[in-house]
Amino acid sequence: QSLAGAGTQTAAIAFGGFDGYPNTAGQCTEEYNGTSWSTAGVGALSTARQSLAGAGTQTAAIAFGGFDGYPNTAGQCTEEYNGTSWSTAGVGALSTARQSLAGAGTQTAAIAFGGFGGGVLQTTTEEYNGATWGSGGVLSTGRESLAGAGTQTAGLAFGGYAATGLVTCTEEYNGTSWSTA
Repeated sequence: QSLAGAGTQTAAIAFGGFDGYPNTAGQCTEEYNGTSWSTAGVGALSTARQSLAGAGTQTAAIAFGGFDGYPNTAGQCTEEYNGTSWSTAGVGALSTARQSLAGAGTQTAAIAFGGFGGGVLQTTTEEYNGATWGSGGVLSTGRESLAGAGTQTAGLAFGGYAATGLVTCTEEYNGTSWSTA
């Protein structure tokens, strides 16, 4: 549970997640070919974590944020996947450490948004250019455990948990700012 993924219906990748009690973060990566899941020839994440986000494809994915288990420390780690292994070489860390965030886009044009970090529900969006993260627009509703889809210039944020409880709102990102859909 609390893992991330990327790809398409016939070429997906799943990574990280909760690996058991006592709150252990995982490094496992599995690929899906449209029929079955496999770990054959697939490298593990460099940094074990759960409640992270991802974007990209099965052969060019990106993993970011999350936390490494007890004592529930939110992270900034970013890793790129090349279809065989994960690497942090030449990859910039998120500016805002957070967990339970969402992501969208590709390995060279991703967005990270929302989540929980620094003791607050985040409205922060960061844009990734394949090497570093930069500031993006601000979500209207700060929330964690939300979902994301789309691209860096046409993204969606939906659902999640805000200070008022569960939310059903959807926001659209145009590459600059978020608006309520």
